[in-house]
Amino acid sequence: MPDVVGWDLGGAHLKVARAEDGRIVEAAQFACPLWQGLERLTAALVEARGVAGSASRHAVTMTGELVDLFANRAEGVTQLIATMIAAYPQADLRFYAGRAGFLDAQHAAARPREVASANWLASAQLAAARRPQGLFVDIGSTTTDVVPFRDGSVLAVGMTDAERLASDELVYSGITRTPVMALVRRVPFAGVEQAVMAEHFATTADVYRLTGALPEDADQLPAADGGEKSPAGSARRLARMLGRDLEDADMTAWRHLAAFVVKQQQEQIEEAAVRVLSRGALDRGAPVVGAGIGRLLARQLARAMDRPYVDFAELIEGTSDAKDWAARCAPAAAVALLAV
Repeated sequence: MPDVVGWDLGGAHLKVARAEDGRIVEAAQFACPLWQGLERLTAALVEARGVAGSASRHAVTMTGELVDLFANRAEGVTQLIATMIAAYPQADLRFYAGRAGFLDAQHAAARPREVASANWLASAQLAAARRPQGLFVDIGSTTTDVVPFRDGSVLAVGMTDAERLASDELVYSGITRTPVMALVRRVPFAGVEQAVMAEHFATTADVYRLTGALPEDADQLPAADGGEKSPAGSARRLARMLGRDLEDADMTAWRHLAAFVVKQQQEQIEEAAVRVLSRGALDRGAPVVGAGIGRLLARQLARAMDRPYVDFAELIEGTSDAKDWAARCAPAAAVALLAV
């Protein structure tokens, strides 16, 4: 089988996975704040060359076309395709277009609606090919995918971001970049229930850092205030959400507040999963298949819903480290394996 490099061009991160003989041998994620300019992607691609190696076949999926650097998704798809061609001019580049399969650059640019934000479908397709049925849940830095599959088919109702938001198959909630203000409006603190500021002072990276559950290497972008990534720094940012200062309470109080925010996020994701499952397409014993940098939440979701849990790493072959990172970078690993 040919060696294939899979790429997931995100708006905040670049993910890459290399498959050799049908096994994932290396995978990694690199910070790539694409809204700051295409040069950010170019730099991240250079940084990722060590993972990509010398393979001549590359499979690409994307979500970065969404960022406000581009006037619309079609422009974003075209620009991202051009950036990949510039980075790998001699390579056999194929772009994932969902149910249309893999397209060359010319045809992919002509079908931006199918290429745009199709990375979730690649991951779900791989899961569907390797398990009889299940609820695929990929919890990343920014979003959560909730996608049922059965008998080799992905049973998604929505295909575009808009359709998926409407069907609860896409939840804009992740483990590092989600603003706290998107999760809670009021919180219990110091004996009262108070409103939360609508300001980008703190993110989920802060609350998971305070609860001790933030995965290693998960938080690759600057904090909301550009400050230190420590429990004290996170507590300071969280305090600002309440119009307070770090010194207004001890760390135990800030950790309790962080745990409350985490619970609200977990309930938000569980509610979406319940609505998706209410369609009745899956058996009661169908597992939750967890992927993404925040898949610890997928495991907790399975426990809360009294369902078995299957880690995405169990679906693929490779070394232990490679499989773990492939699960974090599921779409990149999926397009590499699907392209084979």
